[in-house]
Amino acid sequence: MNRLPFLLLILLVIAGAAFVLDLGTGTVSIPPDQVLAILSGHGSEKQSWQTIIMVFRLPKTIAACTAGAALALSGLMMQTLFRNPLAGPSVLGISSGASMGVALVVLGTAISSRGSRLVEGLGLGGNMMLVAASAFGAFLVLLAILIAARWVKDVMTLLIIGILGGFALSSVVSVLIHFSRPEMVQAYMAWTFGSFANITWQEMKIFLPVLLAGIFSCLLVGKLLNGLLLGEDYARSMGLNYHSVRLVIISLTALLVGCVTAYCGPVGFIGIAVPHLARVVAGTSDHRSLLIVTALLGSVVAMVADIISQLPGHASVLPLNAVTAMIGSPVIIWFIIKRQRKIFV
Repeated sequence: MNRLPFLLLILLVIAGAAFVLDLGTGTVSIPPDQVLAILSGHGSEKQSWQTIIMVFRLPKTIAACTAGAALALSGLMMQTLFRNPLAGPSVLGISSGASMGVALVVLGTAISSRGSRLVEGLGLGGNMMLVAASAFGAFLVLLAILIAARWVKDVMTLLIIGILGGFALSSVVSVLIHFSRPEMVQAYMAWTFGSFANITWQEMKIFLPVLLAGIFSCLLVGKLLNGLLLGEDYARSMGLNYHSVRLVIISLTALLVGCVTAYCGPVGFIGIAVPHLARVVAGTSDHRSLLIVTALLGSVVAMVADIISQLPGHASVLPLNAVTAMIGSPVIIWFIIKRQRKIFV
């Protein structure tokens, strides 16, 4: 009996519940029935609740839902491509490239007084300037990776190049931090904490179509990923053009990770931990099913992390990456221990 439809139904219900809870959670708590009334267009008991949800919380929750799915799918594709269970969406250095772009705007302009006045006049660069800088940095790294992928035949060599490139970009950021003013460093650090709350409806016009197109494209490559499970030689024996498949997977990952990082910051752990949860929940290694389960679980985990970061009942907000680390670290540790037990048993 195929249990996938039943599993997907359960995940959709959980995702719907998390969506409503995320909308109702924050400095101002809004009951779930009022959230549903507002979403259905029936209004609410307080006009302020409708404004809070429709203007501020709805774009944030949509961002969490789609970004979580995008990061989880990216992590699954990277783990399959490199046949490394600890590979994540940032393994190719895309997140580092985006971070360097933001650092050049927030920290680099702070070195010169004229650039500093420009940044301060825009409110530390303005959100759109940070998005543009992050996207440009991610694009440059993607371009370098695609060029390297045409010349490097071994996928593990490409992985090492991506990791070392990420270290190199991080060193540039460290130099910029060293020469920057404390308030600029603080602004950059706030961006690195990650947040789904920075996206406005205006920015959603770009963010949402790009992510939805990327996510839908990922759901179509299940057969290609299955062909990579047993390695390059097996993929070729099935008639797959290994290098073309590799470029497609890398491009999709870069698109998703670059977009999420540009708008939400370098959100960590979701891409590494969720694919392992999905394999356990789905009970299969068939990517045609696994991709859908991973996307839904990624959405749920991201929204749950956002709910926890709001500290329900408190005015303060936790850094998003601190919460995702608390959720993702135990999963990764559990996987490593489970794998070691299989080796020694």
